[in-house]
Amino acid sequence: MNKAKITWLGHASIKVEAGGKLIFFDPWIEGNPACPIKLNQIKKADAVCVTHGHIDHIGDSLEIVKMTGAPLICSPEIGMYAEKYGGIKYDEGSIPLNIGGSWETKAFTLTMVNAAHTSDIMGEEYKKEGKLTAGSGSVGYVIECKDGPSIYYGGDTGVFGDMAIIRDLYSPDVAVLPVGGKYNMGFREAGYAASLIHPKIFIPIHYDTFPNQKLNLTKLVEEIKFRAPHVTVVRWKPGETYEYKS
Repeated sequence: MNKAKITWLGHASIKVEAGGKLIFFDPWIEGNPACPIKLNQIKKADAVCVTHGHIDHIGDSLEIVKMTGAPLICSPEIGMYAEKYGGIKYDEGSIPLNIGGSWETKAFTLTMVNAAHTSDIMGEEYKKEGKLTAGSGSVGYVIECKDGPSIYYGGDTGVFGDMAIIRDLYSPDVAVLPVGGKYNMGFREAGYAASLIHPKIFIPIHYDTFPNQKLNLTKLVEEIKFRAPHVTVVRWKPGETYEYKS
C-alpha cells in the first residue's frame, strides 16, 4: 500500500511522513500564530526543504537543521546564506539544488520545480536591522516517495502554465498549494491550478493565519469542482494530519 502522512503546522508549514522518514517544508514554528507545536518539540528530521527567503517560509529551517542534523534542501543562494549566518556548511550540511535538480535517497526523491513568486531573504539582517539579503526568487518541490505518493508542494506561488509540466513529469497524487490570496493564489487561480496539475488530492495552505489572507473554502471547493471535478479537496485545520492511502 502506498501511503504518507501530511501534517499542517500552520500557515505554509507542513511535515511529511513516508517510508519511515520525516521531511519538513518551510517550517515556520516560532512566531507563527497558527503553529500548534514549539520548536523544542522537534526531535527528528530527515530533510528540511525551503522554498524561499521570506520570513514565514525560511522560518526556523536553519535551527531545525542544526538541532537534528538533517540536510537543508534549498537554492544555492539560501545555501550560501545558511553557511554565512547559520554555520551550515555549503554542500555538506546543505544540499543546494536548482530548478529541475533532484536529491535521491532510498526512501524518496526530492526535485526542485518552478514557482511564480518574488523573494529576497528576510534573515538575520532583516530581524536586526530590517535589511533584505539578495535571494533567488521562489521554488517548489515534488517529493516522490518510494513506498508512497508523489506530493507537489508549491510553497508560495501564483498559478503558472508550467504546472502542466509538473503534471506530465511527476504525476503528483497530492498537491499542497497556497490559497490565501494577496501574496499567492486566490480560489479562482487555485481552481485553475488544480485543472493543470490533475492531482487526486488538493490540500490548501497559507490561509487564515492573518486577517488579510482569509479563504472562502466553499468557493475554493466549488471552483475546483467546476474546473477539475475529479479532484478531492481536503478540509483541515492547523495541527491536523491527512493520511494518503492508495
